[in-house]
Amino acid sequence: MGAVSTGALMEMTLFWILAGAIAAGVAALLVLSLLRGGRSDEPAAAFDMRVYRDQLQEIERDLARGTIAPDEADRLKTEVSRRLLDADRALKAGNGAGASPRALTLAAAGGMVLVLGGAVAAYLDLGAPGYGDRPMAARLAEAETAYRNRPSQAEAEAEAARTARSPTPAADPEFLILMDKLRSAVAANPEDIRGQELLARNEAALGNFAAAAAAQSQVIALKTPADTAEDHAALAELKIIAAAGIVTPESESALTEALRRDPQNGTARYYSGLLLAQTGRPDMAFKLWRGLLEGSQPGDPWMPPLRAQIEELAWLAGVKYDLPPETAATPTGPTTADMQAAADMSPEERKAMIESMVEGLNTRLATEGGTAAEWARLIGALGILGQTDRARAIHAEALTRFQGREADLAEIRAAAERAGLTQ
Repeated sequence: MGAVSTGALMEMTLFWILAGAIAAGVAALLVLSLLRGGRSDEPAAAFDMRVYRDQLQEIERDLARGTIAPDEADRLKTEVSRRLLDADRALKAGNGAGASPRALTLAAAGGMVLVLGGAVAAYLDLGAPGYGDRPMAARLAEAETAYRNRPSQAEAEAEAARTARSPTPAADPEFLILMDKLRSAVAANPEDIRGQELLARNEAALGNFAAAAAAQSQVIALKTPADTAEDHAALAELKIIAAAGIVTPESESALTEALRRDPQNGTARYYSGLLLAQTGRPDMAFKLWRGLLEGSQPGDPWMPPLRAQIEELAWLAGVKYDLPPETAATPTGPTTADMQAAADMSPEERKAMIESMVEGLNTRLATEGGTAAEWARLIGALGILGQTDRARAIHAEALTRFQGREADLAEIRAAAERAGLTQ
């Protein structure tokens, strides 16, 4: 949110001074009126009798001036006299007790003060002190301006590099050696889709998201026209991360392509909501994110950031939203039981089954990430298939992803040892 200008601050201060003075003045007048009403000990019937006597005198004066006829004067005097007698009887019977008791008056005055104080407290909690009038048309215009004035991908990446507060943690030396070999291999054979996919994944693992996005763009170019929604969503995500979380026009274009192919693509829907939130439309962003949250599975990769941000987004949208309880994700990928079942198959059937499950797990870990157990499972499966080079690459990537988490690293190293990678 932008800072409040000096002129706006002076106007705000003047407004609060005037509003406070008016409210205090009105409250004081009402309280004084109540207190005065509570001081009188005169019964109401005595007051009525004085009024009726004055009316009788006025009738006599009108009759003397000739403004009313004698028969009309007699009728009026009879009516007023009857009321005067009724008031006299009420006074003698004690039914004309005076004004409200002082305690009741004080209670009413205190209630008035509480109402005024409560109104101010409610505004301070629910309102927006310090902001001027913000009609809908002006807010929509501001959102449109924010949308059109976004930085380009190059500008956002340059700013992200300039303001980076901490360097990327050092990678495992073995992984860096493998990365040099992978880069050389891809440079020598840029038409190799598998090589470009591995390059995109592993550059991202090193924190080189701009390089990863470039490799992913090449993957899409090589796959066209068989490129998928997930391919474009992955490209958008890499560009957004490279731009320090800003959804630039270039990453928005990739999101649009992903949603054109699959309107239900979760990654694209999440980042489309982020774009709306960044450009002043929390109302639209909340509707999009709420549908995504309530229609997703616990293990979907966008769920953690979605759950962390949606309540604040709901508040900005003016909606009260209770986050549903979180449920545990169900692990996926080839398990020990799967491997044992494969033992009863023919060698060709076993290899086909394992390869299918391995590729599914490999794709999910590449796009969504996973636990150390899942990475260890993938390393072991690749070892069974005899794909030692891929297993080493996955092992090196896993060591980088789980750097500093010794329990996870121990599980991954044990899987590598069982697969014969450390011999």
